[in-house]
Amino acid sequence: MARRSCVERLVSDELWELVEPLLPKPRRPRRGRTGRPRVPDRAALAGIVFVLKAGISWNALPAELGCGSGVTCWRRLREWQQIGVWQELHRLMLDRLAQQGLLDWSRAAVDSVSVRAKRRGELTGPSPTDRGKAGSKYHVLCDRGGLPLHALVTGANTHDSRMLAPLLDTNPGVREHPGRPGRPRRRPGKLHADKGYDYPRCRRYLTRRGIGVRIARRGIEDSTRLGRVRWVVERTMSWLLDFRRLALRYDRAESTITALLSLACALICHRRLAGHRPKPV
Repeated sequence: MARRSCVERLVSDELWELVEPLLPKPRRPRRGRTGRPRVPDRAALAGIVFVLKAGISWNALPAELGCGSGVTCWRRLREWQQIGVWQELHRLMLDRLAQQGLLDWSRAAVDSVSVRAKRRGELTGPSPTDRGKAGSKYHVLCDRGGLPLHALVTGANTHDSRMLAPLLDTNPGVREHPGRPGRPRRRPGKLHADKGYDYPRCRRYLTRRGIGVRIARRGIEDSTRLGRVRWVVERTMSWLLDFRRLALRYDRAESTITALLSLACALICHRRLAGHRPKPV
């Protein structure tokens, strides 16, 4: 069996089959024009995935990987973010999971995690949990099994309760039955949240949207009881922070950190999809 290249190990054939149709077709070089050939899209994607997982700087991307330069990968990341490739990839993964019965909408969980922003930049703010140092916060909505349904980035000083409505309102939704008419599903049956969301406006919002409310009450309920259900979102946060480029933020631009977060969510979903083997009929 032939040994797989670094690019093939970082971007499997199954993953590339899903990504390739979403990418714009590269322009043909002009006749007679000289210069370096364009780095293949699959190689550039492999370089992006490597930086996301390893947490290295773009300029430190090893040349021996065959992914082109770090600057090339960064430019390709930004270019594809502008046309919505990463968000569409995440949604496509969720559609596939739903069609195979791997998404559970009966209940969902929401939470956030703060990370330090070494170089400040957009969507940063003084972190109340890190002595006021600049940081960002990832707000995540996951299904009953912990698969990320949607994620947003804000400054670390943004209160969790303020992002509950935007997180659910901007959820792109999932098509559980391809080819059938109807709107994509966006609402879980019930939402579990910790005491940081215990505000009347959050409860009114969920009730108005027909979502069951399960929010721990401050000064009344013990958080450990709700933790029997909410542990899945804590695990989802650990999955996200395993991508070391997210665990410590170096990217200053909003578009870059948003693209990396969407890609990380898509890779988590693809890992679940790849680990599932449909039963033979």
